[in-house]
Amino acid sequence: MNAAPDLHTLTGVYAAHALPDEERLAFERHLAQCPACAQEVAEFKATLARLGSAESGAVPPGLKARVMAGIGDVRQLPPVTGPAERRRPTSRLARQWPKLALAACLALATVLGALAVQQHDQAQRAQAQASAMRDEQAAVTSLLTAPDARTTTTVLGSAVATVVWSPGRGQAAFLAAGMPALPPGRTYELWFNDSGTMRPAGLLPADHGQLLLTGRINAAVGVGVTQEPAAGSAHPTGQPLMLLPLT
Repeated sequence: MNAAPDLHTLTGVYAAHALPDEERLAFERHLAQCPACAQEVAEFKATLARLGSAESGAVPPGLKARVMAGIGDVRQLPPVTGPAERRRPTSRLARQWPKLALAACLALATVLGALAVQQHDQAQRAQAQASAMRDEQAAVTSLLTAPDARTTTTVLGSAVATVVWSPGRGQAAFLAAGMPALPPGRTYELWFNDSGTMRPAGLLPADHGQLLLTGRINAAVGVGVTQEPAAGSAHPTGQPLMLLPLT
């Protein structure tokens, strides 16, 4: 007579619905009184559900018939004639290691996937920023070399600011060096001075003191610089730090 299996070792087989009815009923009686096995069964079922949802496919037609037809050709093992070997108790760690290994692989795959996505996003952002800077540099260079380009410069402390504009193109650019660093949450904002009414013209990037002003010059008589919140303002919140005339 074969020795009864250690019920603690049947959690995975039970979760996979692979136990014969008699052993399944015995295990379910044990399961109602063993919280550790109940937890293992729940974890195995969750893992099997994730694996099952990863990829599925239809069973090839006739597979079951071919398997059943081939059973008669499979050589059977001889019956056990000696006393059944006593099953060696299996430690909980030994029972859990396949589950732990699978969980570790899933966690590693998740981490590696997240890192790959993060690095891809960072590379795309850096590429977009570099492309935008190249485009702006090309536009400013083109403006500087325009036949009707004009410039005006002012000095404020250690800062030197220049506005270059082309009346024919209706465009202007702001170039500065030595602008004082601002506290977190603050930025420099540029404005077109429409005879006393300040019109937003863009935020000066913190990493380089150059900006192709947003919008056309139209009837503006100057360009102003103020210190504003990081997101910018619709109207100046303080007096201009600089006013450069477009004359």
